[in-house]
Amino acid sequence: MSRLKLKKTSSRVFFLLLFCLAMLSTGILFAQKQTKKDLENKKKQLQAEIEKTNQLLNETKKNKKLSLNQLVMLNKKISVREELISTINGEIFDLNKQIVENNESIKGLQNDLGKLKSEYAKMIYYAYKNQDAYSRLVFIFAAKDFEQAFMRLKYLQQYSDYRHKQAELILSTKKNLNEKVQSLEERKSDQRVLLSSQEVEKHNLTSEKTEKEQVFSELQQQESKLKKDLEKKKQDAQKLQQAIQRIIQKELEKAQKQAETENKPKPQKLILTPESQQLSNSFASNKSRLPWPVAKGVISERFGTHPHPLMPNIDINNNGIDITTNNGSLTRAVFDGEVTGIANIPGAGQLVIIRHGDFLSVYANLKDVYVKSGEKIKTKQNIGSIIFDDDDSKTVLHFEIWKGQTKLDPEDWLYKNN
Repeated sequence: MSRLKLKKTSSRVFFLLLFCLAMLSTGILFAQKQTKKDLENKKKQLQAEIEKTNQLLNETKKNKKLSLNQLVMLNKKISVREELISTINGEIFDLNKQIVENNESIKGLQNDLGKLKSEYAKMIYYAYKNQDAYSRLVFIFAAKDFEQAFMRLKYLQQYSDYRHKQAELILSTKKNLNEKVQSLEERKSDQRVLLSSQEVEKHNLTSEKTEKEQVFSELQQQESKLKKDLEKKKQDAQKLQQAIQRIIQKELEKAQKQAETENKPKPQKLILTPESQQLSNSFASNKSRLPWPVAKGVISERFGTHPHPLMPNIDINNNGIDITTNNGSLTRAVFDGEVTGIANIPGAGQLVIIRHGDFLSVYANLKDVYVKSGEKIKTKQNIGSIIFDDDDSKTVLHFEIWKGQTKLDPEDWLYKNN
């Protein structure tokens, strides 16, 4: 009796463990797919960014004269290429893990299959030895009483059922084993493709670094001219900031004048109407989801202070970001708002400021402006064309975001893949 119960309990535990292992494998596989999908998406984005940078670099190269923009674009491409190689390395690492896990699973399943076959062979042998009905009847009628006879009959039925389940389990394990072997072959094929892709990207990176060194070396001979250009850029940036501050101050004075008329205390910051407050809240809730201020482009200079690409001992301070785009490109509004100011910067084109409640977006280095002060603007509405620099063969939009009188990093606000 106790042996029969033990067999029933062992069978239940075995099937329960098998179910748990199946569920665990499914969970691990799902997590792997998620990781693989994320890496593949990132790889596609990086490849698209390299393609855009290549197009812009080729546009710059049309001018036979070497320019700093060419070096900037090469630096950008090298940076993205290194990130792409790192992403491919991540994919290879994940695949290697899956291959090891598949190999372990195959070994485990082969061991399980061997044990199941051995156990099943013993059961078949036992069944063969006791296959005639007379032997089974003798076993049942040899019982001491009716209850024991009934239990023996039940045991024979359960034994038969268990044998059928064991046969089904062998088939299921075989199927699982075949699937694992097929999956392993697929992973190995993916690995070969990725390793080949990795070699191509490494070769491209080496070529790009060589080209960068050549451009860098030649540009160093023009250091005096580049220093003059840098000084002009600093002066243009100061003029731009002064123009922005004047427009903000003008808005504040307007609010103060209105408060004075209504016998209210003068505000020290811009006052928001309920409608403006709602717009401001909506703008804030779209952080990292704002459309780019150009249809296509790459960030060629980031926000904040960083070394000059040719003269590391000289720092550049950028109050926004510079986006290099194609010749003839237009700039567009990143959000609904109202044009709060338009200004002309001598030698540096025009700028447009759009107010979004408590936030301001600034679009500078414009050739033509298509909007007027006080005009209501919709998201992605074209507001002007960007200057094409003949000397450097480049089209660069300078873009800033402010909250009140505080400068923010626009890259944190824009959608990550334009």
